Amino acid sequence: MEETIESNKYSLVKEIISQPVKGRDLTGADLSRGILSHADLRGANLRGADLSHAILIDTNLSRANLRGADLSNADLRGADLRGADLSHAILIDTNLIGANLIGANLNDANLSRINLIGANLIGADLSHAILSHAILKGTELSSTNLIGANLRGTDLSRVNFIGADLSRVNFVGADLSRADLSRANLISADLSRADLSDTRLRGSNLSCTDLSRANLIGADLSHADLSDARLRGARLSRANLIGANLSRVNFIGANLIGANLSRVNFISANLSRVNLIGANLSDANLSRVNFIGANLSRVNFIGANLNDANLRGAIFGDNQGISEGLKQNLITRGAKFD
Repeated sequence: MEETIESNKYSLVKEIISQPVKGRDLTGADLSRGILSHADLRGANLRGADLSHAILIDTNLSRANLRGADLSNADLRGADLRGADLSHAILIDTNLIGANLIGANLNDANLSRINLIGANLIGADLSHAILSHAILKGTELSSTNLIGANLRGTDLSRVNFIGADLSRVNFVGADLSRADLSRANLISADLSRADLSDTRLRGSNLSCTDLSRANLIGADLSHADLSDARLRGARLSRANLIGANLSRVNFIGANLIGANLSRVNFISANLSRVNLIGANLSDANLSRVNFIGANLSRVNFIGANLNDANLRGAIFGDNQGISEGLKQNLITRGAKFD
């Protein structure tokens, strides 16, 4: 019986290779471990098919229906999957190095430990997909929909996420170092403990995002919206936050040494016990900010608004923009000067 099944599978694979038919119906077909490299499966119906461990190098699967198909451990290096439907598909440990997935639908797909190095996913739909521990180094993901996706612990260094929708994505502990997330939508995303060092987040929407204990050293957050974000214990030394909106942000215990915070809106933010040594706060709006116990030595306050800020126990010293009159006013409000 088993030999008959294998014989039928071999015959089907041979037919696919030798007699290419656009739009072939292979619903639920067993093609596991089949060698289908360079096959023409454009527009094929492979819904629910078993392609696990199959060899599909440089195979044309553009606009194919692979909804719910099992592609785990398959080799799809260089495959053409433009516009393919891979929703609810299983792609665990699949090799998609250099594959073309422009406009593909990967909604609710399981892509755990997938290798997507050098793959093109521009405009793809990865909403609610599982990408935990996937390899996406250098992958093109601009304008991609990743709403609610799970990218926990994933290597995303140098990935292009420009203009992508990353709202509610789980990035906990992910490596996003040197990635480009300019103009990305990160509303309510979880970036706690993520590595965002030297990452570009210029003009991104990070409102209500969790960045607790994240590494943002040298990150570009200029003109980003971080209103109501949580940055407790985050490292932001040398970060560029020029023109960013940081209203109502919780920075408790964060490190902002040498950060560029010029023209930032900090209204009602919590910066208690934060280290801001040498930071640039020129022209920043610091009204109603909580600076209790913060270290503000060598901070540039030229043009900054400190109205109604809570300065109890805050440490000042060698500051620009602090006149003698303002200094006395700050002391009466609980500030300490070295």
